[in-house]
Order: sequence, then C-alpha cells, then structure tokens
Amino acid sequence: MTGVRQPQRRAFLAGGLVTTAALITGCSSKTDSTPAATPAAAASATPTTRPDSPWAAFSRLMDGNERWVDGSLQHPDRDPKRRELVSQEQAPYGVILSCIDSRVPPELLFDTGLGDLFVLRTGGGVVGPVVTGSVEYGPMTSGTPLIVVLGHQRCGAIKAAYEAMSDGKTLPGNLQAISDALRPAYKETVKTKRPDPVDAMTRIHVKQTSAALRSNKDLAPMVAKGDLAVVSAYYSLDTGKVEVLTGAPSA
Repeated sequence: MTGVRQPQRRAFLAGGLVTTAALITGCSSKTDSTPAATPAAAASATPTTRPDSPWAAFSRLMDGNERWVDGSLQHPDRDPKRRELVSQEQAPYGVILSCIDSRVPPELLFDTGLGDLFVLRTGGGVVGPVVTGSVEYGPMTSGTPLIVVLGHQRCGAIKAAYEAMSDGKTLPGNLQAISDALRPAYKETVKTKRPDPVDAMTRIHVKQTSAALRSNKDLAPMVAKGDLAVVSAYYSLDTGKVEVLTGAPSA
C-alpha cells in the first residue's frame, strides 16, 4: 500500500480513531451464539495470515460464505491465541457495510473471527458522513484491501421506505432519515415496472452505494492502483448465499 497513504495522516487517524474502530469491530464478539468449538474445530481456529490483495481478501470471504451455506464452518480466528494476537493492534482484511437486520451477521455468514473485519451496520445499509468516514478508516489507516456493501433479501428498512415514498407518507422519528437516504434508489426503481420492487430497490441501493464509495476522492486512487476493491453484494435469507453484484476483483 506504499504511495497511497501519507504516514503522518495514518498515524493521526489511527491514534485518534482506534478506540472507535475497536468498538465497531468488537461489539459482536459477546453476542456470538456459536456453540463452543470441539477440539477438532479449535485446532482449525488458529490465527490465519491476512490476505494482502483485494482478490485474496475477496476469495477468503467467499470461501467462508460457502462454508456457511453448506454447514462446514471452521470458526477461524476465534481461539485464545487469536485474541492475544490482536489484543494490541488490528489489521482487518475487509470492511463490511450491511443492514442492522438480526438475520444478517457478517462475521457469521462469512465464517470469520476476531480481527478479520471492520463491520458497520445501519438501517438499510444507508450511509452518511460518519458512516462513510468509518468505511474509509480501514483502507486509509490499515491498508484494508476490500470493502463489501451487502444488501439482503426482505429488507424491512427498504420495504418501509419504498412503501412510504410510494404513498407520499413520512416515517416517524428519525426513520425518515433512512427513507431520505434511500430516495435515489427508489427513483431508479420506479423508472420501470418490476415484479418485486423492494428487492430491486435493495439491489439498486447497494450498487449505488458501492459506486459512490468506489469514486470517493480518498478511496478512488486506491481502487485505480488495484490496492482496493469495492464490491456490492446481496445476501439470500433463504439459502445463506452471498451473490456478488458488481466490483468483484480479478485474480
């Protein structure tokens, strides 16, 4: 990643934001309901080396999703050895921006562990300045080579926003802010008649979000050099499979 980040900026950001990033990535560890690993599983959960390219990171994530789909989970990077290894510093290989939906936990559906992913979750996967800055944190301070914007089947936030905009209604409280952020996807969705407009809006939204991140003034140079990939993807609640929509890196 040399030539992409200035050392002074990296040191400033890492020093000033490391606590926030640690909170973002660490909260899910206490709520993981995965059963305790058997001795055989524990043996496979030893610390793994970090992928050093967008393709390597993407391949590891997709391999993990395949294990999630067929039930052959390895639970990597979840043993005491890994906890000790990342206790002082972290270098996740992926950033996942997804929805708050309780059925879509990125660490589980990609079969990852401690220190592997920066995870951000908002209603409908919408973004704003703080969210965008949090997405930028990994690539700009840790050389994280992959960002995945992950939408999912039957998204309640997108359904509520679609119905409210279709009916000309306002959602209560700050839920309206989510609807407002989804308006570009809604406008694109209603241009043509679609059999499942909510599902179409979900896919359009993650494509629009990933395109915006890919052209972001700070991230675009990394993408152009091949040091970073920004992928849009869609998760099926029915099958557990992640479908790649746009931006998959090449080997």
